[in-house]
This record gives sequence, C-alpha cells and structure tokens, in this order.
Amino acid sequence: MDPIRIAIIGFGKIARDQHVPAIRGNGAFSLAATVSPHDSGLEGVPHHTSLDALLAEGPAVDAVALCTPPQVRYDLAAQALARGVHVFLEKPPGATLAEVSALHARADKVGATLFAAWHSRFASGVAPARAWLAERRIEKVSIVWREDVRVWHPGQAWIWQPGGLGVFDPGINALSIATHILPRPFFLTNATLVLPENRAAPIAADLHFRDTGGAPIHMDLDWRQTGPQSWDITVETDAGTLKLSKGGAVLQLPGGGTEHGEDVEYAGLYSRFATLIRGGRSDVDTDPLRLVADAFLRGWRETTDAFHD
Repeated sequence: MDPIRIAIIGFGKIARDQHVPAIRGNGAFSLAATVSPHDSGLEGVPHHTSLDALLAEGPAVDAVALCTPPQVRYDLAAQALARGVHVFLEKPPGATLAEVSALHARADKVGATLFAAWHSRFASGVAPARAWLAERRIEKVSIVWREDVRVWHPGQAWIWQPGGLGVFDPGINALSIATHILPRPFFLTNATLVLPENRAAPIAADLHFRDTGGAPIHMDLDWRQTGPQSWDITVETDAGTLKLSKGGAVLQLPGGGTEHGEDVEYAGLYSRFATLIRGGRSDVDTDPLRLVADAFLRGWRETTDAFHD
C-alpha cells in the first residue's frame, strides 16, 4: 500500500518538534511538503508559502496537518476538504464549535477524513487510567494545570487574541484527558476567568464542574507559574486515589505503583490518523472545546495587571 502523502501547513515549533518526527517515524506516511509564509521549511522537502500555491503547483498530497493558530484554520481546512484531501486538526480543532461542526459535515459530504487531534489523550498513562476508572465510583476530581507562558508560548500574540484561548490553550489538554478517562460526562457549574488588562484571553481560571453522578471536579489553571510546572489530575474513587502527572505521562494507582512511559503522544496521533484514513472515517470529538466555550459563556471575568512578554 502506498504511503499517505501529507503536507504540514504552518511550520512553527510544534510542527518541527512533534509532527515531523512522528510522520517520519510512521511508514504509513510520507512528508510531501511544508507550507508557511514565515519559515523556509526542511532541506529536501518541497516548500510553499501558501496552501493555494501547494494545491496549484504540487506536489500532490493526500492529507494535510494544520498546525496554524486556530483562528485561521477553518478556511484552510475547507479548502483542503474541497479537494478531497484528508485533514488533521491540531488542538484546539478550531476557534468555534460551529466551524468545526461545519467542517465535519463537509468532510462527510466529500468522503474525506477529518481528525480533531487531542495529543494528550495519547500520553502513556491515559489509556491505563481510563481502564482502571471504568468500573470505579468517582468521588472527587482535582485538576491543576499551571505553567509559565513565557517558557511555552514566548511572543505568540495570537494566543492572547479572541479565539486563541489564553490559558485554556494548555488547559484544554487537561480537559481532553478528563473527558476521556472519567466514566461519566461532566459539565460546568461556575467559573472565574482572570484577564490581563491588555489582553482578550485569560491568564488564569478557576473552574468548577460536576459529573452526572454528582461528583465535584475542580480545575485550577494559571500561566504565571515559575519553577517546576504542574500538569496533574487527581481522581478520588471508592477504590482509592489515582493520579496522572507530567501531563498524563506518569500514572500512580492505589497501592503505590507508579508507571512512567515514553513520549508517544504524536506517534499515537499519526497512527490513529492513518487508521481513520484507511477506514474512511472521521474522529471529531469537540467535548473539550465545548467545556472551554461554556467557561467563556458562563464564567465571571476579573481583571489583573497587564501582561508583557
């Protein structure tokens, strides 16, 4: 079977650090091209400054991975789908729920695959955590996702603009794990969003959810943490406490056992994408984005000091 010819659209740090190695490490794909108006791409790989140019001039591609900011992703995805090209959407899958729904409908209409890729779900501790929690009664959940924005997103102005999500850009990773591992759906009950006076997106948030069985879920997000970073989910159950740390890479179960896994997130994403393409299916889960949208819909706003890179 011939490899799937894929182009990376938007060639920043995440594309170089994660997408390129994952594609090159998966025999189901071949990296056919890169597209970016700001980057020269990779030696030996055809490069264009726009998707228009790629589609007009070649090389031919079967799929694209969209690694652009979410605010510009809809038009690119729609353009690719119109050609029957399969589309991988980096997280979050779009700037709004409605546009992702429209893309899903378009993909179904043309028979192309659309994949909303939640990389944190492929962290090594997530699958065993999901399996262990499946038969447990959830009593309480704590999510602490605190990091230093100056380390992880230096100079990225788009992330502070409407549609860029602010602190929910990393926070949605935690929600992608929680919606995957918890056995019952959950919903927002109240939230406080803290916005710098010079930015349109929050730098911190405090959120309270409740699952359909009544278990409380608290989420603490902050982009102002220096020193050690915190990416932890703790789940108290009738059989003891489970903890995922390091963004899902480390799993601790009752009894003291700790599992440390390799970084397989993007390898897992591309394996999943290949399976979807070969099977003629899409995977467009918007639950994490829906919970973020609910926070903006229902949350109180507080203003804090201006933020400057």
